[in-house]
Amino acid sequence: MKWNREEYIELMTFGKVERQMFVELFGPLVGLEQEWAAQGATPEEIDLTAFDFDYLQLADCGGVTRQRGGCKPRILEDTPEYTLKIDELGRTTKLIKSSATIAHPLNYPVTDMDSWLKIKPWFEFSEDRIDWDRVEASKKAQQEGALVVAWIPGGFDLPRQLMGEENVCYCYYDQPELMHDIINTIADTAFKVLDRISDRLVIDNLSVHEDMAGKSGPLIGPNQVNEFIKPYFRKIWDMLSSKGTRLFSLDSDGNIEPIIDALLDCGVNIIYPCEPAAGMDVVKLRQKYGTRLAFKGGIDKHVLRRSKEDILKELEYKLQPLMQQGGIVFGLDHRIPNGTPLENYRFYVDTAREMLGLPKRTGRGWARMAF
Repeated sequence: MKWNREEYIELMTFGKVERQMFVELFGPLVGLEQEWAAQGATPEEIDLTAFDFDYLQLADCGGVTRQRGGCKPRILEDTPEYTLKIDELGRTTKLIKSSATIAHPLNYPVTDMDSWLKIKPWFEFSEDRIDWDRVEASKKAQQEGALVVAWIPGGFDLPRQLMGEENVCYCYYDQPELMHDIINTIADTAFKVLDRISDRLVIDNLSVHEDMAGKSGPLIGPNQVNEFIKPYFRKIWDMLSSKGTRLFSLDSDGNIEPIIDALLDCGVNIIYPCEPAAGMDVVKLRQKYGTRLAFKGGIDKHVLRRSKEDILKELEYKLQPLMQQGGIVFGLDHRIPNGTPLENYRFYVDTAREMLGLPKRTGRGWARMAF
């Protein structure tokens, strides 16, 4: 079913729940489509339209807050196994075609203040970051039911992309002035872009990608969130929410539970995808945070490779009445993993739909719901 912005905002702010929302957040991992084809999947099952997932039309707000300019990407080597290239940040990256959709950086452009200052202009504000024709087009799309989304760079994720995970963690302690300058730069740019746009267009959803955690927990703690990231997020959120923005979603894999309270203080009110394999239990988090925090995802993707009894047990727990009181988009906690039998996936979808009181699937829609 195609949702409109009013219905989605009502659901995610714990308003009146007319219907549960059931989605696929990210789609299949590399190779799963071939596995399903060998098991007799129809073209509609392979492209997921057969499963009738709920979706929502999105409209970009019309402003660019991320990097502009940079190095010209170029391929260094392309083989059947991997692609080696230079990306926009000047990093050498390697993509393993058989198992990944995201290339792995082999080096990074920032090591100290001097190296950051060389590329800082790529992240600074300029008026041409705003496409006013797109702003007007988004305003029209919003009137027709689209959700207007503004994306901002992650306060952890962007420095991670610039330095690498190990160096960014040291940077908070060894070079705090560098970290502050990076985050202050992107905060200034995001504020100026979105402040101008939100005078003409209500931005419905502020969205940030962080990926700041692994199975053992987050790579930074509440102190680092409060000192470095909170001033950035609050600067943007306080301005946008005063102009009508209702949703602030944060995407991070891994276990971010130790910093959820700090993220709430930053203004975040939606997190996803809530990975059970990393210890994230969306039911316990609902019990703890109530209507302060909404979720997307949370259903264990790995259970799909087990028995139907295991799938049923997972759904009975995650789809219990407590969870159907608003503030959640039901779906897997990340991409559909390789080795998931097609029959199990069919069972998962049909069983979940029945438990959520949704009509039997008719094969009319799917759209990625990660934003």
